[in-house]
Amino acid sequence: MEVNQSLSVVQQKVALFCACFIGFSFSANYTNHAPLKEWLMDSFNTPEAPFTKAMFGFLTTAIFLTHAFMQIPAGHLADKFGPKKVLFFALSIVFLGNLGMSFSNSYDELLLWKFLIGFGTGSSFVSGARYIYQSTSTEKLALYQGYYGASVLLGSGFVIFAVPQIANLFNGWSAAFISTAFIAFLAFIVVLFIAPTPFVKQHPHSSLLKMLSNSQLYLLGIIQMASFGLVIVIGSWITEMLKENFEFSNKLVIPFVASLILLLGIFSRPLGGKLVLKIGVRKLIIFSLLLNATACFILSYFSKILVLDIIAILLLGIGCGLPYAGLFNRAAAMFPGRAGAAMGLVNMLGIIFILIGAPLVGKIADFSGSFSAAFVTLGCFAFVASLISLKINNEY
Repeated sequence: MEVNQSLSVVQQKVALFCACFIGFSFSANYTNHAPLKEWLMDSFNTPEAPFTKAMFGFLTTAIFLTHAFMQIPAGHLADKFGPKKVLFFALSIVFLGNLGMSFSNSYDELLLWKFLIGFGTGSSFVSGARYIYQSTSTEKLALYQGYYGASVLLGSGFVIFAVPQIANLFNGWSAAFISTAFIAFLAFIVVLFIAPTPFVKQHPHSSLLKMLSNSQLYLLGIIQMASFGLVIVIGSWITEMLKENFEFSNKLVIPFVASLILLLGIFSRPLGGKLVLKIGVRKLIIFSLLLNATACFILSYFSKILVLDIIAILLLGIGCGLPYAGLFNRAAAMFPGRAGAAMGLVNMLGIIFILIGAPLVGKIADFSGSFSAAFVTLGCFAFVASLISLKINNEY
């Protein structure tokens, strides 16, 4: 395993802080459009060009399409040139893309900017994971990778709550995208002036083709579909589902409840980094995915019972977060010389689920009139993935 002995304990903590802020900044773009559905539809929905739920789902697809595309190329570049150089360009794209979103005049423009932002978020994610792997000592790697993963969910969960408040405060959705542009700019400054540059320890050359044909990496990718992919798909629609089923005089209640599905990853991803060392990857994954399947079935059959919906959201926050550190550290350990590309492959496979799932949920909801059938489908997928997990090697 690659270990950077040149960074002191203090430098490693600074590197962790920088990586986590970067994770927060780019991941805010995963879901910053989700709670703005009503504002965006009021602006762009016309009788000649209706703005449907399926079209809204394609905003999530747009960003994750290019996000997925960049996983292996950006991982390769981070392996070759260092993650900080890749982050420099990636965060610039995120910043400019958010400015473009804020001045959009049509649905097509929103879709285009989301598509372009994905190049930046995809490169940022895999480079950030590579940065943690490169700058952290072996004994702290699982925990630190979990903290980095937590920051990604913190960003994507926090904006579900914060973005509507910004839109209300400034009486428009444009200010919400300007706020996420500003966060990306701050992360760019962190990379440029604060983040320590770790020494790159060279490894014997490993074949990219061998990595791409490794069956264990593909199994890890399926788990990423049923954990991170699942939570992003549900996170994109959970606010809308709650609004359809419940009404509160306090408008903060639904955004807060919805944001828990991602914010709980702040705790569950680092916890997973600790647990994987004690019980192994396989047991942790199976337990997590069974929690996810159970939660999806609760949301399907008891969607109008708020207490059960909250329990389901809590289960998803735990189940989708626990596998993260084990998945990515295992992928990196299998191919230390191509750690960025290996982690990128796992994440790319996970994102395929988002590309298909986000618009599919919207389409099923449009067709059936509710989200119940969509959540049954998601629950079945999580259950099948838990059975597939039996084939994963249990070594950390």
